[in-house]
Amino acid sequence: MPFSDKPGFRFPSAFTILFGLIILMAVLTWIIPAGQYARVASEALGADVPLAGSYARTDANPQGFFDVILAPIAGFYDPVANTANAIDVSLFVLIIGGFIGVVTASGAIDAGIGRAMTRLKGREHWMIPILMALFALGGTTYGMAEETLAFYVLLIPVMIAAGYDALTAAAVILLGAGVGVLGSTVNAFSTVIASDAAGVSFADGLILRLALLAVCWLIAVAFVMRYAARERADPAASLVHDRKADNEAHFLNTAKVGDSGFSATHKIVLILFAATFGVMIWGVSIGGWWMAEMSGLFLAAAILIGLIARLGEGGLVAAFVGGARDLLGVALIIGLARGIVVIMDAGLITDTILHAAENAVAGLSRIAFILAVWWAEVAMSFFVPSTSGLAVLSMPILAPVADFAGVDRSLVVTAFATASGVVNLITPTSAVVMGGLAIARVPYERWLRFVWPLLLALTLVVMAALAVATAFGATQ
Repeated sequence: MPFSDKPGFRFPSAFTILFGLIILMAVLTWIIPAGQYARVASEALGADVPLAGSYARTDANPQGFFDVILAPIAGFYDPVANTANAIDVSLFVLIIGGFIGVVTASGAIDAGIGRAMTRLKGREHWMIPILMALFALGGTTYGMAEETLAFYVLLIPVMIAAGYDALTAAAVILLGAGVGVLGSTVNAFSTVIASDAAGVSFADGLILRLALLAVCWLIAVAFVMRYAARERADPAASLVHDRKADNEAHFLNTAKVGDSGFSATHKIVLILFAATFGVMIWGVSIGGWWMAEMSGLFLAAAILIGLIARLGEGGLVAAFVGGARDLLGVALIIGLARGIVVIMDAGLITDTILHAAENAVAGLSRIAFILAVWWAEVAMSFFVPSTSGLAVLSMPILAPVADFAGVDRSLVVTAFATASGVVNLITPTSAVVMGGLAIARVPYERWLRFVWPLLLALTLVVMAALAVATAFGATQ
């Protein structure tokens, strides 16, 4: 493998970072003056929102050791601070994890990609847009990330056999799913959680995110296809040319490339998979659904797919529990991150910080505000690569600040999703990035050399889209 196994500094996990932030916030409750806003009911949001200009100091309530320990527990469910509850979102995450586990166990995803690759033999260049579209679909619907690691071993030998290098194969997977996450439309681990924390429906801003998804996907596909065509015509142009012989020996001698068998059952499962997300969109947009109903939908869909795929009672339960287990960390991160809000609220510093932010954006135009939010999310994404953790950490603060700036909260959600998506294409704190590159035998610094022009293009597109949407969007 191209990476050293020597011990060295390891960036802390999201759990450590978030718990450290809980401790930091507890310390700040002893330093930052306590204060509160008056709140008024918002019919549009269905919740009380801070009233600009009403901030006033109040008696301090500094948080101690036991408050820190109990904060993650209260983050899941606190009967007093209902706004900090995360149990419904965490349960939804576990159930959708079980749903994905059942779909994966059916073999439909592997079979679908295998069929697509064998059908394109002789037209290999079409594999790039088709596969990137499939990965982007997974990224935009359920935040496909760690799941992509299983596809490297399948795809890299096919791409190398077709005359491409391992970097091209890695880019198809990493950028395909990554652009999908950047343009998260109904991603439960990004826009759904962020919208819930911001107090808006995830259907708000959906059209803008669909447009961003389409444009960013086209740019990414063109970028990868241009590189792939150049290095295929001239292998010396490959950024991993010095590893060509070694990679061919490694991947082509260990690979089992071919059609894994795309049955009628696989087709039905994939149709049901797509239909489930369609029903979820309808339920939230028209039927008044939220976490409980969506959880029930994915539970029912998982059972139906398990029956159709004939997994059997034991296989169905094992696949569902295994999928939920894979996302247990995400569910725990949600409660841990909301524990930060619990400490801030209990220590009465949330409104003080909000007041400081209100003053900071007082002189900014609406466009300057949304761009400042985007860059703030970019900075935080390097330290909190978990999209769900960052969502529940940043949205309760930035969404109310948007009210003061006259910017729709859904734009703040979109700014969060796109910023996190861009950063998670390169951040070394992400197991998806580092693990995928390690499997593909692509050194990290060469990935940065390859991808930086695309990052620049995506950044400019996203910033322009946010600026235009803010300029022509309705104020709150």
